[in-house]
Amino acid sequence: MNLFDALEENNKQTPLAALLRPKNLDEFLGQTNVISENSPINKLLKANRLFSLILWGPPGCGKTTLARLIANYHKANFLELSAVTSGVKDVKDAVLQAKDNLRSGIRTILFIDEIHRYSKTQQDALLPHIENGTFHLIGSTTENPSFQVVPALLSRAQVIMLNRIDENSMKKIVEKGFNYLKEHYSNIPVTIEDEAVETIVNLSSGDARYALNTVENSYFAAYGDGKSSDSTVNKKLIEDLLQKSTARYDRQGHYDCLSAFQKSLRGSDPDAAIYYLAKMLVNGEDPRIIARRLIVCASEDVGNADFRAFLIAEAALKAVETLGMPECRIALAQATEFVARAKKSNRAIMAIDEAMADIQSGQDFPPPMHLRDAHYKDAKKYGFGEGYVYTHNNPEYKQQFLPDEIKDKKYFH
Repeated sequence: MNLFDALEENNKQTPLAALLRPKNLDEFLGQTNVISENSPINKLLKANRLFSLILWGPPGCGKTTLARLIANYHKANFLELSAVTSGVKDVKDAVLQAKDNLRSGIRTILFIDEIHRYSKTQQDALLPHIENGTFHLIGSTTENPSFQVVPALLSRAQVIMLNRIDENSMKKIVEKGFNYLKEHYSNIPVTIEDEAVETIVNLSSGDARYALNTVENSYFAAYGDGKSSDSTVNKKLIEDLLQKSTARYDRQGHYDCLSAFQKSLRGSDPDAAIYYLAKMLVNGEDPRIIARRLIVCASEDVGNADFRAFLIAEAALKAVETLGMPECRIALAQATEFVARAKKSNRAIMAIDEAMADIQSGQDFPPPMHLRDAHYKDAKKYGFGEGYVYTHNNPEYKQQFLPDEIKDKKYFH
């Protein structure tokens, strides 16, 4: 029997990731912070309280699975929509079905995948039905819901952040995938090397779906047509199959990496800063954005403790604009190291922010009369500029420059 006969006989057209979807919360791996014994969600489940949720997390971290498990736990009807392909009409159909279920005493969970793709109007259409209890909503999103979900919907749903699945859990998931294939395709003898499991874990970046797809593809790629003398899943096969790790750099990743980059610069950790620089460049970040962030850090965090940092960061931006990638990566790395290692002073930003806050809070005073502009006709008639001493002619003379109301104020501490 060849591979295709085996596939047909076992009717395994369903992806491995779907076949191994956890059946209960005990099988749900990698999100112990969300479903641990003392977690709020677990306590609400035990109290038989159904609630609306927005599940926010990276691809393959278990958002859809968790939604299904919650529905199963409550024995609720589970309706699933994708924001990519559905619209207001589909929501209306779901409302009708949910109302029918309520008449039979059955509660409904409406799951909307990628809810951030719904427009404001489409999201608003959900509100009255959540409000009156027609259904409970569980939305999933890879984008920060604070930016992508309307406030009215956020106020009616609990936002739960899911993390990438940790390495230990990923290893268990990958091993479970290979064990399933060995059991169900015993007629396809394949050897799995331990190093192959580690490679899949490393290259999957916490994405269980991606990992299980790799498990499935590598298993059958190793067997091929069954004529090879070596049907082994090893590190080389995985690397050849994947070629490289899939990018995990969405809009949230863009802001997170820029934030981590600047905080590493501020914290004088050049190794961390160069890592985040590399991560951004590998994932196609615009190098001009990185250079601008270097300039900000050189001004905000280094300041006049080492004025050269600002000049070097500015030169890095010029190099980016002149050279482009890949050559400009060197200038960015050079500037990154200098800014990270430079002495730090935030006195400039603290001073300007304190002064602006004073003015915005009502301390908006005019300059003293002797400092006001006297370069126009009749200025002296009103006393403008009267009593001003030209500093270069009398550098020892002490005169007041701040307004009278705050003449003793110190902004640079």
